[in-house]
Amino acid sequence: MRIIADLHLHSKFSRATSREMDVETLARWCGWKGISVVGTGDFTHPVWLRELRAKLRPNGRGLYTHGGQHFMLTSEVSNIYPQGGRLRKIHNMILAPSFEAVERLNAVLARFGSLMADGRPTLSLPSDKLVEYTMEISPECMVIPAHVWTPWFSLYGSNSGFDSLRECFGEQTRHIHAVETGLSSDPPMNWRIGELDAVMLVSNSDAHSPAKLGREANVLECALDYGEILNVLRRRDRAKFLFTIEFFPEEGKYHFDGHRACNQRLSPEETTALRGVCPVCGRPLTVGVMSRVVALASREDAPAANRIPFRHLIPLEEIIAEALSAQPGSAAVREEYLKLVQGLGNEFAVLMDVPLDEVARHARPRVVEALRRMRDGLVEIKPGYDGTFGEIRIFGGAAEESKVTQPAQTSLF
Repeated sequence: MRIIADLHLHSKFSRATSREMDVETLARWCGWKGISVVGTGDFTHPVWLRELRAKLRPNGRGLYTHGGQHFMLTSEVSNIYPQGGRLRKIHNMILAPSFEAVERLNAVLARFGSLMADGRPTLSLPSDKLVEYTMEISPECMVIPAHVWTPWFSLYGSNSGFDSLRECFGEQTRHIHAVETGLSSDPPMNWRIGELDAVMLVSNSDAHSPAKLGREANVLECALDYGEILNVLRRRDRAKFLFTIEFFPEEGKYHFDGHRACNQRLSPEETTALRGVCPVCGRPLTVGVMSRVVALASREDAPAANRIPFRHLIPLEEIIAEALSAQPGSAAVREEYLKLVQGLGNEFAVLMDVPLDEVARHARPRVVEALRRMRDGLVEIKPGYDGTFGEIRIFGGAAEESKVTQPAQTSLF
């Protein structure tokens, strides 16, 4: 069966996260979105873990359910530690097969930081040791470096990361079977890094509110079974990993270089010409994902055999909001959104599968036209920079400052 998995998100116990990130609301939104398996997030937090234990039931295959929605036990931790004369700040995801494995792992991690302080705890634990201890707890666990290109808190981050998987994970690199590309990069950017041929590229929403679920996700052909999903990732099974759902990477808030305080958005070439210094204040620029990819790239492209398809999508509420000249989450947008997802199946069906003439029976003409343009990749974007999300336009905009993104690769259905 085809399943859509979004495995990285945060609960209501993480900082800067909606109070609606609870089990019931997650399950309801996953139904609207069309997400088959969703991560629990934050299983390291004791109160959230108690809530998960109370509300989730095992499906007998390593996943858990609530109201028909499947959950996978997942969390993200922030590893902060000195290495090589620098302070490293790396975020890593953890997947776990059972509450029993989670309890044992939490007992170990609690030695390195307060698990109660935040849903994403800060640990004074090197990344290689995190992997070592996790695999000792259960070989059915999996550690995945999170949003690997963001300037702060990531494997390849320009400010506190590393230049390679082995530099970060050492001998434990053998247990790293996947990396999360993050919102500010997409597969073609990652194909330029030769060492990533050996791992699976995964995409997740990193949602802090229910409406953001599924903005990136993974589409697999497999059973609703933890072990089978894990094997698809570990074996880099291209027959069962169908494609990833991606942000337009320019929309990510660290795609380009820049300096938010001075309203400076710069391409890698412009940053090089300025020697990395803000032209307004003279302070160092925040080096974004595109520049970092260019710096570490070993080639311009990857062999075709290594490529898993992908689709660039825009969340349906954002499409409706622009079509109605309204704000995402407003009453008018939410009403239109629910009418579409309830009438046509779910959000992913509307975005990718349902013929536009069928959509037209449920939606206003301007919404249908917006969907057509998104499916064809006919959008204009001001790239994000220094913590500022990019601005995506479907119906025009400041074209002289924007990039027109071409249609996504491949036909998927």
